[in-house]
Order: sequence, then structure tokens, then C-alpha cells
Amino acid sequence: MNIPGLITPFTAAAAIGAHLIAAHGVTDGAAVQADDGATMLLGVTTELPAAAGAVADVVRSGPASVTYGGTVARGAPLTADAAGRAVAVALPAEADTFIVGYAEVSGVVGDIGSALIAPGFIPATAP
Repeated sequence: MNIPGLITPFTAAAAIGAHLIAAHGVTDGAAVQADDGATMLLGVTTELPAAAGAVADVVRSGPASVTYGGTVARGAPLTADAAGRAVAVALPAEADTFIVGYAEVSGVVGDIGSALIAPGFIPATAP
């Protein structure tokens, strides 16, 4: 069971699904479903999806449930795939990558796993 930390309401700039990674929208107070790790990630949406213009509740810290977009090992840093799902970051990172946090359980694509939400940044490793 997850007991999330800080949950912040945002206005969904477009529809955002449940248990997906959210990113900043183009205006203050707006959120969009993340589509990669190239921009800052806010956190993970709760179990309630949000239609465009509706409130999207985003878990900003602590444990949260998130949908996996690939094979994830416990402890792996997580970023977003094109569908807003959590995918593991291969280390060393080949490109600058924003992360949403770390996997608390292992899983595969489609699983709803537990993640410790702690947004951050992993710089690319210099060649």
C-alpha cells in the first residue's frame, strides 16, 4: 500500500491518464502527460484520470503507484516513455535525462508498480 506524500492539483492541458508521469504544461499551473525524459517531470498522477481542463492530482513526493512501460528492476531510476509510463534509465546515461524517482518493486510493461517519487536529473556521461 502506498501512502503518498505531497499531492498537488494542476489543470490538465490535455487528457492525462491515471498512474502516469506528468510534466509542466506551457502555462503556470498546467500539467501534461509526459512523453519523454527531456523535460522536467512533476510526479505521477493518482488513480483518477483527468480530462482536458479538469484537475489532475499529481503525487510530487513519496511513494506512488505508476504504470511501467518496460522491464523495470527494483531501485532503477525512472523516466517517462512516449506514453507517460515509467521506464528505467540505463546507466551511464547517454543523454541528459530527467527522472521522476526510483522503482520500489520490479515489474514489466503494463504493471502498476510502486515508485519513490523524487524528481531529479541525470546528466549524460561524457564520451
